[in-house]
Parts: sequence; structure tokens; C-alpha cells
Amino acid sequence: MPETLTHSSATTLLATLPPAPHHKFWPKRVPRAIDVPQTSLWQNLGVSAARYPSKPAFVFMDQALSYRDLLHISQRLSVYLLGHSGENTQNRLEKGSRVLLLAQNTPQFAAAYYAALGSGCVVVPVNPMNKATELQHYITDAQCSVAFTTSDLLPELLAANAALPAEKRLQRICASHYSDFFDPANTTTPEAWQPWLLPRPDVPVAEAAALGIELTAWQDAVRAPGDFAEVPTGPDDLVVLPYTSGTTGLPKGCEHTNATIGHNVWAGGLWGQSCAQSVFLGATPMFHITGMLYALHGSIALGATTVIMPRWDREAAGRALSRYKVTHWTNIPTMVIDLMASPNWKSFDLSSLQYIGGGGAAMPQAVAQRLLDDFGLKYVEGYGLTETAAPSHSNPLDRPKQQCLGMPYLGTDARVFDPESLPHAPQEMPQGEAGEICICGPMVFKGYWQQAAATKAAFFEWQGRSYFRSGDLGRVDEEGYFFITDRLKRMINASGFKVWPAEVEALMFAHPAIQEACVIATKDAYRGESVKVVVVKRAAPEFATVNEEDILTWCKANMASYKAPRVLEFVAALPKSGSGKVMWRALQEAETTGTPR
Repeated sequence: MPETLTHSSATTLLATLPPAPHHKFWPKRVPRAIDVPQTSLWQNLGVSAARYPSKPAFVFMDQALSYRDLLHISQRLSVYLLGHSGENTQNRLEKGSRVLLLAQNTPQFAAAYYAALGSGCVVVPVNPMNKATELQHYITDAQCSVAFTTSDLLPELLAANAALPAEKRLQRICASHYSDFFDPANTTTPEAWQPWLLPRPDVPVAEAAALGIELTAWQDAVRAPGDFAEVPTGPDDLVVLPYTSGTTGLPKGCEHTNATIGHNVWAGGLWGQSCAQSVFLGATPMFHITGMLYALHGSIALGATTVIMPRWDREAAGRALSRYKVTHWTNIPTMVIDLMASPNWKSFDLSSLQYIGGGGAAMPQAVAQRLLDDFGLKYVEGYGLTETAAPSHSNPLDRPKQQCLGMPYLGTDARVFDPESLPHAPQEMPQGEAGEICICGPMVFKGYWQQAAATKAAFFEWQGRSYFRSGDLGRVDEEGYFFITDRLKRMINASGFKVWPAEVEALMFAHPAIQEACVIATKDAYRGESVKVVVVKRAAPEFATVNEEDILTWCKANMASYKAPRVLEFVAALPKSGSGKVMWRALQEAETTGTPR
């Protein structure tokens, strides 16, 4: 199991390394390594609530939630979690228990997250686009017994539970309505949001009870009787298990602690020049490591304010940026592209923005230039993974390069190695030549949840230090800035969402008409890449009339929308190697080059 770097070891690491080209361009206002506070993420909320009790922690649908109220609600939900309410004691949680969190960006997401932290539990944040079949894996792999969700997502969660053996099911679910935190009469709601944002369906207590689930409405959970008692956690205690996929198998949980998340929380504040007076736009999903770091933990630690968007809507984003004088917006480039396509683009007031940047996909140079020409804003690109708690690299605000990952982050050493030499005989690549980007830093995760072999394969030792293999190919220029060149892993990047073909293929084989399937990337002018599937259909007569649209519609109903293939091609057979393995690289190359098959 890899060791997490402390400040002292990170400082020692940097002190023992020879000068790097990027040191010449390192921002003078930022230290190269930092002392990370030993307070936990939970304690950060308490400190900010003590400092700024009446200040808005969040603005949601034009209505504010103060730090005092956020802390109070989180404490009450912690009482609910720890089983201090009711007579049923068998479902009580202990320190280290996992709590599933399935929700859009909402105050409920934040309060439930921090309630789990205050209870000494580990948060398992899940993409709300996942369907029942996909949700089963997160419930069983993380061994969750309790979940928080919203009423629109509850049916999928109940369906996932119903399909599981009784001993692996969730035992308790707390379900909220979006309007538990706002008055629909006093806000402007985008029309596309209204069907899922405004309804208040009855919480199906009887249906859940039939599955052995104790289902509790949000308002009842926050009124749970009993006194709050914090379950303390230290720097090395596990606090969150965000899931990431790999080239094979199902998604894996990344073990992050107060220390690994905490490092990038405080480093991000320094790097982005943010403070208690900053206003963040929370448009990136909080279940995702980027939104989690900046719109949730970073904002709370600083005592800043986050304007929450439950889903993306360019007009709503433009109004929020203008009305609330947003100073910091971390995003994915497709959001900026979409905002700039609005007919109201020039009328939006972006004058308050001090920082705009993100990652997940390269920002097209023409778009970055237009942002600079129209508003004088330099788009700051960064790079990171779920395993590195978001950024391991970032461009300096005052000297960013376009379509560039930036330089290694605070306390971090990153290098490019010949992937063929790893892990046993690491060979660093010369400047300018492509290799695998590998990272050593205090934000690197502890390992994959209950996956010792995968954890071992993800790390290697070099000159007495442990490096994480990113799986991405890149190069370093003469000034020490990193650029991505290709992917060592088989991964599709759709609007910043990582799609892993092996997972999609496994889901597609549930369709009775599919004999074989191979998932590849196809170019998409808006999303960058989209998912394409090459299918061999079963020869049985009952499948003769099954067409592309039939299967694509089925995919949309059975998997998250960003994973669902948007293009399908039928073939008589898939190309295979002598050992019988599907030659996906050949299919991908043909798709990329436009070579007829």
C-alpha cells in the first residue's frame, strides 16, 4: 500500500530534487509545498460556521443557506445516521462505515456528505445518471447499508436494491425533495428542470418496507431526536470513496483521506487566489472529484459562497454569473463552449470573474481566444484524476498555456517515463518525447478499495519514491509545462466524463440481440468524443428486425446517458487476434482515420 506524503516528506522531496524548468515560472505568491491543516474536512465546516455563521455557504435556486444552518442540518443528519433515532439499533453505523450518496448538486448533497463525515463514515458519491443495474455495483462493492438520495432518483435506487440478495441490500434510505431547500414561487426555474425539480411525490415507505428498507423523508431525518456527538477522524482516516473505472472490470473505489483531499483543498485556495470573499459557481457535478474539491470542500474550508446549479443550463449559468458576481468558475470546456453559443452571450456580465478554468478535455484554442478577446479572461487548464484528488498539474493564472496541462502542483513531482520500462526498470523520457505521465505527491490516493492487485499495478518505485501511473501519455516542453499526447488506457472522454469501454460492453451484453460488442470512440464536434459501438447481432430469427435505433434506445434506458452509445454499426464479425481477443485498436484506428472496414 503506497504511503501518503506528509508536508515534511513533500518538502524533503522537493528539496532533494534538482531544479526543474518550470520553477523559473512558478508563481512567486505560491509556496512550492504547504503545511496542510491537521483539522478534518468535518472540522473545516465547524470553523467556517463559527467564523461566518450568517454568511451564505450555498445559494440554491436563488435562496441562501447559511453556514450556521448547514452545520445544524449536518449535525441532525449525523444523529439520524448513527441510529440515535427510533428503536431500531441494528442499522447503526460505526466509524468507517460507507454511506452512499446519490444526488444532483444540491444543499442536500452537501449536508448529507458532511453528516457522514461528522459521523466518522466514508462517503460513496455516485453519478446520479447511473441506472439500477449500475447502482448495484456501488452498493455491494462498497458494502453500503445507508444511502441519501432525492425523490426523482429513488425509483432507480429501489430497483437496484430489489435485484440484490437480501444480505447485500441497503437497510436505510433518506430521500429528499429538491424543494425542501427552496420555494418554487420565489425563484426562476429553467423549463427543462421543472419535470424533476418541482414535483413532490409521496415517499413510498410501504414499497421500501417490502424490500426490507427503512425509508425516511428528509424532513423527518433532520428532526431526529438525540444529541450530536462528533466521531473524530484524523489525517489518515478514510473519508471518501469516489469511483473510477479502468480498462478492465467494474469501477473501483479510490481511497481518499482527510490528508489527501485536504491537501488539494488548501492548495487550490492558494493557486486560484480564492478566499472567504470568493463566490464559486458550482456547475460541475459534486459527485465528481473536481466539483467535490472546488464547489464543496474548497469553498467550505475558505468560508466562501458557492452558487449551486443542480444541472447544467447555459442561460441559468449566465444569469448566475451575472447576478451573484461569481469570482471563480471551475468547469469543463464544453460548458464554456455552450455558454458562448447562447444568443445572450454578450449580455452576460462576466466582469467579476477572477478565475475561469478546468480540465477533463482540452479547451479549443479558438474558444479560449474568444474568451480572452471578449472578456479579457485567460482560461486556465489543469490536469488530474480521481486518484489524485483532482489537480496534479495546473497552469499558473498569470502565465497559462493553451491546450496544456500546466506544471506539477504544490508538493508534487511529476515525470514522463517510458511505459515499456515500467514498473521494474523505470526509464525517464528525454524532454519533449512522449511517455507515461507519473505522479508523486501528497494528494495521491491510498489505493483502490479492496483491490490489492490493482493498487500494486498502479504504483512503482523510483529513486526511493512511490509514483502513480496515470495511464496517460504526455510530454514536457522546455519550460517544464506538460502536454497530453495520447491515452495509454482505453478510455473515451465525452464532455469531460470518462467512459470505459469494458464497462459499457459488459452492460450491452445484457441485450438479447447482441452476440458481440466492441466500444470505441467517435469524433463529436460538441462533446469532443462520443461512444460508438460495433455490434455483431445474433442470427436467431426473432432478432432479424432489431435495428440500430432499437439497441441505442435500450442503451439509453439501461445506462447513464454519458455512457450510452450514440452511434451503432452492425458488422458480420469483429476482428480478432490469434488468441481470440477482439482487436479494438484496429477498430479504433479505422474509426479515427476513416478507413473503410
